[in-house]
Amino acid sequence: MTVVVTLENLRVKLSPLKPEDSDNLFPIAQQEKLVQYSPSDIATLPALKNYIDIALEQQLQKTSIPYVIFDKNTQSYAGCTRYMNIDWKNKVLHIGSTWIGKEFQGTGLNSNVKFLMLQHAFEEIDFEKVEFRIDERNERSRKAVEKLGAKLEGILRENVYLLDGFKRNTCCYGILHHEWKRIKSERFAGYSSSSTSS
Repeated sequence: MTVVVTLENLRVKLSPLKPEDSDNLFPIAQQEKLVQYSPSDIATLPALKNYIDIALEQQLQKTSIPYVIFDKNTQSYAGCTRYMNIDWKNKVLHIGSTWIGKEFQGTGLNSNVKFLMLQHAFEEIDFEKVEFRIDERNERSRKAVEKLGAKLEGILRENVYLLDGFKRNTCCYGILHHEWKRIKSERFAGYSSSSTSS
């Protein structure tokens, strides 16, 4: 088991999600089509608060560790992400439920987020595999995880309903522990990090 820690580097700070973060996140959550490929509803303040409550309940069950994303460059909250579907026995977890305001997309913020989370998963809590699950139609996110070095392992056909009633195909990507050292040196050269207990 692990203590929930704050992860940060010069660009971004990932702090454990708290109920009061709804006020900071709501302006971002209202952006149109921000989570169009996700089954999550965050479009209203009650929906966002419920989303946070569910994430925190999953944290109590030790299946999720949710974070709020703070962009140090702009000194502003940027969105959410989490470790999820945590399988402590088999040392496998997912990085997902990530949503970042459109003004932060394409700025390098997300790659810093993923670096911190991958490094923590592999080097500090000693997991053996990190997975990403993405709507087959979401080319932007698929290219982003491929750029991280994740490999497409298969596609689950029509396995998740979205809010609009569409049942998506889900692409399953993965990074193995023994692949991380190479990926870190090739794709994250110059990145730095620190973590503190919360």
